[in-house]
Amino acid sequence: MTRRALITGITGQDGSYLAEHLLEQGYEVWGLVRGQANPHVSRLRKHIGDVHITTGDLLDQGSLISAVERVRPDEVYNLGAISYVPMSWQQAELTAEVTGMGVLRMLEAIRVVSGISPSRTPTGEQIRFYQASSSEMFGMVRETPQNEKTPFHPRSPYGVAKTYGHYITQNYRESYGMFAVSGILFNHESPRRGAEFVTRKVTLGAARIKLGLAAELRMGNLEARRDWGYAGDYTRAMRLMLAQDSPEDFVIGTGRTRSVRDLVRFAFEAVGLNWEDHVVLDAKYTRPAEVDLLCADPKKAREQLRWEPRVGFEELVAMMVESDLRLLSKSSRPEDEPFSPDHW
Repeated sequence: MTRRALITGITGQDGSYLAEHLLEQGYEVWGLVRGQANPHVSRLRKHIGDVHITTGDLLDQGSLISAVERVRPDEVYNLGAISYVPMSWQQAELTAEVTGMGVLRMLEAIRVVSGISPSRTPTGEQIRFYQASSSEMFGMVRETPQNEKTPFHPRSPYGVAKTYGHYITQNYRESYGMFAVSGILFNHESPRRGAEFVTRKVTLGAARIKLGLAAELRMGNLEARRDWGYAGDYTRAMRLMLAQDSPEDFVIGTGRTRSVRDLVRFAFEAVGLNWEDHVVLDAKYTRPAEVDLLCADPKKAREQLRWEPRVGFEELVAMMVESDLRLLSKSSRPEDEPFSPDHW
């Protein structure tokens, strides 16, 4: 029997890769969007394939209940969020409502539609729920590398909201017996990443300079280190988490870190340029509270999910630069791409 999945944030980077992966696995895929007039939907279908669309909003409890009732999914993947960390300081309340409380509203929608209550625990097949947690929850890290038991110390409104979403998912699993899991994903990138994210900013910058469309790239902190992987690899892990016999949380990452300086160097090397000739440091691009080092310990995912990343960091950066060279050579604009950075 064909399994049916409902994805919030389907027009974002992760949502698009997940939809693609699930379709390859024989799923019927539904995406939740705020309005049928969403311009990213037709572009998504053009690039990904046959996805169904229903309306709903992570800010509106009633709309989520209606969406779950209409779709009757076997699995729900909650990827919807205000996902750009710097924006979370500018729109802290909205970030809390969408990225934090939106998780609660979706869990409630599943609980209500499934008829689960404190006195009635689920029996038989139930809707399985995946929450997109984030390595930003670790923030000011207590230990390196970070695993499923590492304490959280978020350093941004985004990280705080993700931490709430993580804990409320855990709470519904323990309180109601729901099959609800969180994937604590470390940084994962691709050519579909929004243009404002640092990886895409760098690859677009290198491509623009190579094509003579710009002379410099202005950057903030080059010393911050991240565990970067390929988004297409990470969405495979999401499905594997919901295919387990029992619900558990998993850290997903490569276990290796690279600095922003490494990212810049590899991007410019991919176009045959010396980054030091073109990159200018600008203090306005630093965060109010910087997260200096995030590195995953993905041992549990390797052992229990049999998951391994397939694309290396240098290969990923080259892939993104090549994509941006093609995009800019066609006189397209990043905002014309089929995937939306603000994917809720």
